[in-house]
Amino acid sequence: MINDAEMTLQARVANLFGRAGLWPQDEIDPSKIETLSTPRRLAVIIRDALHAQPDKAEQVMGPPLKVAQKDGQPTAAGEAFSKKVGVPWNQLKIVISAKGEYLAAEITKKGRTALEILAERLPCEIDNIHWPKSMYWRKRGEVFVRPVRWVVAMLDDEVIPVEVFGIKAGNRSRGHRVLADREVAIPRAGTPYVSALRDANVLSRDAREHRIRKALDAATRAIPGARWREDKNLLNTVVNLTEFPSAILGSFDPEFLALPEEVLVTVMRDHQKYFAVEDSNHELLPHFLAVLNTDSDPQGIIRHGHERVLRARFNDARFFWQTDQKHSLRERVTWLKQVTFQKDLGTYYEKTRRVQRVCSWLAESIRQSGIAIRPGVVHKAACLAKADLTTELVKEFTELQGIVGGLYARAQDLDRDMKEDAQQAIATAIYDHYTPESVEDSVPRTIEGAVLSISDKADSIAGMFSLGLVPSGSKDPFALRRQANGIVKIIAEHKLPLNLAQLFEYAREAYRGSAAEKKFSASLDYADALRSFFRERLEFYLRDVLGFKYDVVNAVLAAGADDVVDALVRAEALTQVRPSEDFESISASFKRIKNILRQASENQKQVAASIDSNLLREPAERELAAAIPQISKKVESLRGERRYQQALLEISRLRPAVDTFFDKVMVMVEDEPLRANRLALLQTLLKEFSTIADFSAIVTEKEKGTAGS
Repeated sequence: MINDAEMTLQARVANLFGRAGLWPQDEIDPSKIETLSTPRRLAVIIRDALHAQPDKAEQVMGPPLKVAQKDGQPTAAGEAFSKKVGVPWNQLKIVISAKGEYLAAEITKKGRTALEILAERLPCEIDNIHWPKSMYWRKRGEVFVRPVRWVVAMLDDEVIPVEVFGIKAGNRSRGHRVLADREVAIPRAGTPYVSALRDANVLSRDAREHRIRKALDAATRAIPGARWREDKNLLNTVVNLTEFPSAILGSFDPEFLALPEEVLVTVMRDHQKYFAVEDSNHELLPHFLAVLNTDSDPQGIIRHGHERVLRARFNDARFFWQTDQKHSLRERVTWLKQVTFQKDLGTYYEKTRRVQRVCSWLAESIRQSGIAIRPGVVHKAACLAKADLTTELVKEFTELQGIVGGLYARAQDLDRDMKEDAQQAIATAIYDHYTPESVEDSVPRTIEGAVLSISDKADSIAGMFSLGLVPSGSKDPFALRRQANGIVKIIAEHKLPLNLAQLFEYAREAYRGSAAEKKFSASLDYADALRSFFRERLEFYLRDVLGFKYDVVNAVLAAGADDVVDALVRAEALTQVRPSEDFESISASFKRIKNILRQASENQKQVAASIDSNLLREPAERELAAAIPQISKKVESLRGERRYQQALLEISRLRPAVDTFFDKVMVMVEDEPLRANRLALLQTLLKEFSTIADFSAIVTEKEKGTAGS
């Protein structure tokens, strides 16, 4: 929660300074903003801001001149205006507008002080920090993640008179809860604030991370050949749980190493916030590292407490593992009838049956495309994938769902006559089917696991969309965006020949005849909503994950966003040919063509249904009309083979004919049949060569220069 709140507070305060005109420049300078956050405080420091808004010259319009004066002397209305603006009558001006002559005054509006603005607006910015969970402790309506105990708000060495949650701001903070539990006087905003906290054993985020890494390294050296297992998310967590961290090395009974590594690491990481210790072969060692929010544990009392707690947790895990083995995954499938997936979408047993149907369709589609896949493995894995939700181990450690299923599928006899390699393949598919859980996460290792993962996610998305539960803004309670990102990533990395529209048509079909179908929303256009949703997800993947330029992504997706692999190949090809001069010119011409056709449509100018060769009167238009089918045939052939780079280079060959056409031919002539024929020629050109990308979406170098100037 701290990371998100820190970024929110930073953005809101920086924008407040920007809106109030308190930055020296028009744009916010990120280098002038610093944050400091710990479990006990959220702070933002703005450097080199203005102490007051700049004075602003304004022209204030008054009454009409004929009302403001009579015979050269001010009337009551004129005197009232002069008094209102504080400008003597003889210094007022006469302004001539379309409506006539008016009295006006040139005044200088004095800027407000930063102290005044911040005192007024800071409470609103703090109040608008969003927390996944909040509480109130004073009165309803005032909520924050935890009770606020003190507020420091300063402009240089002056306290900003602001009140938050009934607490008046001052210049006193508090130090480390254990090592320096006292008030800390803040002499001045900025660096003195950071220094005062550091003297009270409160370190910055970077300093805490550096200190933790050094402490983990030092503690691990006590074991020859050992190293602590890097864990980015856990490191981020312990940094945000401490203000002055240190680390201790603990141990556990080696007999627990008989449990699967995944179980041990999950208990240590997710439940105890411990780092695992491994040898040079990445094998777990019977040790752990705990990060403390104190400077040391000289007598080992804290270490002993951590070891005792971990021993109890491992004993629980071992008991659950042994208890679960009394019932096979096959037996547990029917138990899923008692486990609700979603109140309107039925049980996990019903979901299992739907996922099996989607898996069968996907497996057959992939097999027909020539990719090796084992449909039997996919079908069996889909049947058993959710069975681990009934196990005691998953009930206790929910983070292990899917993983436990894979481990149990590997440890149990699934079928008496099943071959070992098939059982391992089923176990691997089940183990991986929740992945990827983020864009940084790995995709399922096998094609079978990929198909199961896609089918599971597609069923959830199809059901939620059919109910009208579409993500909006920051709200996505069912993590549908994450699941959609996972589908896109799996298809892209496994290069699966799947069409998203067909996938979700079949996922929706799997609900046919069910009780859930009766609750589906009739008002939502299912296909259109999903098309738009996945276009956004594919755009995110191409631009933010793979790093393609935004205009390349827009151009590619405008020509089709249902085939992920195809879109990726087209984006790569477009990126390759984009720097060429011919392609730049063609892109500019396509933009011009699109504008001409748009204006023709707006002005209700007719476009001929087809090109009439008898109306091609100019040599330039005859040349272009002749070039289109020749190049189109080559492009279509290359496109069929997905040789998009060569296809785009072929399109670039149109440049001379297109350039000559626009130099020699006037499109919007008065002759209606001639104009309609030339518009048809341009429309044909646009239609024939926009199947790979919408070239008009490409920002040319000339346009960049214009934007920069």
